[in-house]
Amino acid sequence: MQKLVVVDYGMGNLRSVARAFEFASREWEIPTRVLISEKPQDVCLAHKVVFPGQGAMPDCVRYLRESGLEDAVRDAAANKPFFGVCVGMQMLFDISEEGNTPGLGIFPGGVEKFRPADATLKVPHMGWNQVDFAPDNPVTSALFNGIPSGERFYFVHSYYCAPSDPSIVVATTDYSGRFTAAVGRANIFATQFHPEKSHHAGLTVYKNFLKLNL
Repeated sequence: MQKLVVVDYGMGNLRSVARAFEFASREWEIPTRVLISEKPQDVCLAHKVVFPGQGAMPDCVRYLRESGLEDAVRDAAANKPFFGVCVGMQMLFDISEEGNTPGLGIFPGGVEKFRPADATLKVPHMGWNQVDFAPDNPVTSALFNGIPSGERFYFVHSYYCAPSDPSIVVATTDYSGRFTAAVGRANIFATQFHPEKSHHAGLTVYKNFLKLNL
């Protein structure tokens, strides 16, 4: 049985993420033990790691570094299947405009705030958006297997990722212009949207991650 650890670094909707993975494990009969943990040793011993996030990025980064989790998270991102969600995706980049906060620098690029010219577009961006997949990215077939491009997923965020390397972009969506909805490279996957809040399509994304054998 594989062990999946949801990293607890003081922020995020950890329980709903863990419950979604538990449901996907049962629904598709993928034997998985799901554990929420703030312990670096649990992250190091996991077969797969999920890095969720919700809230202010400066607080998330501060807790990650003060708790001693940063090295374990970096090691996981380098060596095993790794999934970032929302702020957990943003933290993979070099720097965020939110508090001018340095990220982990695993992906090149920054995190920028929405500044819509259209006053009817509210910030935070909250709700369902159509997500279009990047057909030439090999990560697309792994993450979105069984899901049609154009499916709708649930977002809630005020900042978005602006990758410097277009090859890591797995999906995009539109809110005050196109922006990156998912990224991936080798063993690392991340979504700006919340799969755990995106009904069957989101659970299918989590199922695909559980089935990965890298």
